[in-house]
Amino acid sequence: MKIAVIGTGYVGLVSGVCFADMGVQVTCVDIDEKKIEKLKSGQIPIYEPGLEEMVVKNQYAGRLEFSTSLKKAIQGTDVVFIAVGTPPHTSGEANLEFVYQVAEDIGKYIEEYKVIVTKSTVPVGTTFKVKEIITDEIKKRNQDIAFSVASNPEFLKEGAAIDDFKSPDRVVIGVEDAKAKEIMARLYKPFQLKSERTIFMDISSSEMTKYAANAMLATKISFMNDMANLCELVGANIDMVRQGIGTDRRIGKKFIYPGVGYGGSCFPKDVHAIINTAEQLNYDLKVLKAVHKVNEEQKKRLVQKIVQHFGKENIKNCTFGVWGLSFKPNTDDMRDAPSLVVIQSLLDLGAKIKAFDPVAMEMAKKYYFKDTIHYAKDSYEAAIDVDALLLITEWPEFRLPNWEVLYKIMNQKVIFDGRNVYDKGFLTDLGFEYYGIGK
Repeated sequence: MKIAVIGTGYVGLVSGVCFADMGVQVTCVDIDEKKIEKLKSGQIPIYEPGLEEMVVKNQYAGRLEFSTSLKKAIQGTDVVFIAVGTPPHTSGEANLEFVYQVAEDIGKYIEEYKVIVTKSTVPVGTTFKVKEIITDEIKKRNQDIAFSVASNPEFLKEGAAIDDFKSPDRVVIGVEDAKAKEIMARLYKPFQLKSERTIFMDISSSEMTKYAANAMLATKISFMNDMANLCELVGANIDMVRQGIGTDRRIGKKFIYPGVGYGGSCFPKDVHAIINTAEQLNYDLKVLKAVHKVNEEQKKRLVQKIVQHFGKENIKNCTFGVWGLSFKPNTDDMRDAPSLVVIQSLLDLGAKIKAFDPVAMEMAKKYYFKDTIHYAKDSYEAAIDVDALLLITEWPEFRLPNWEVLYKIMNQKVIFDGRNVYDKGFLTDLGFEYYGIGK
């Protein structure tokens, strides 16, 4: 099969490369010429374990190409994926400008039947709007070219995207005709040789499934953070509570870990978008509004603990070491990361910051804290002479540090554990003061 993937962001690049790795002929398209040239030379714009090697391998094998020409890329293809960004407007509504522009271009250049698939996360009804735009453009050319549309939302976890794509929990595909269903089933068959995990449904339900899935996961996180804060007030331990409820199969063990809030490119954006969709239909999503509110407040929770410990007026005399900048391990993505709120809040109070992250520091320098914080060469340099050490992102290398070294190099022996990674009793015995979440 031959496909084109329009957009080489996180979703588009991972999807295109994984399809190529299964033998599909793939052309990835982007209007950013510099980005395409870097991709051609094997340089990828994001950090995702294993992705760079797969780009190089599949280009060398001739299965993967990169281009700035949508017109050329879609010729002779069976499927065209639209995987461009849908960043939120200030209102929270998804910005569909890029999706609709791609649809217009497809309508200008399409010459034969193909399936046009919305892979970007889009509000319900977007795929049908894409169909309408393409149809209008074809009519402007006085031609009658058949095509199908489909919705195929992604459910990739940053840091584990390749495994997620190659061994998916499920593949959700919304279609409206048998031909599109047959083509999409054939395309995904190599990923499901041991068990069939494709769920076909109508297009609107497919679009809604993506938002509902992320909204549910965000709800679990905010619920646990709310419970963690209550645990502190009543003297309970959220880790014990988590174990007690996680063994209930109706609840499950995933996404019930308390911390400093969720971030990234999906949960915040998708929660905003689905709330906005409901508001346009005069429906009030009370639960999800509360989920968002709890999450924003949770990002400030660690700062509240720091102020309570040191006193607001004394923060300006303190230096804090920060371990972790990305919103989660195994990615350099800092969009809506809790670290942004924590660091900026401490800077506003006059504190000094020394930070270390295995991969996200360049992203932080480029977009967030260029000259306002010190970037350490390793985790221990970030702890030298600090008044407290803050764990924000639970990278593996932070999970079992040399506590004897840290005790010697830290000014004050205070740990603020934003991910409940460390054992309070163990650190207290070593002479540290420990603050976690919900215990």
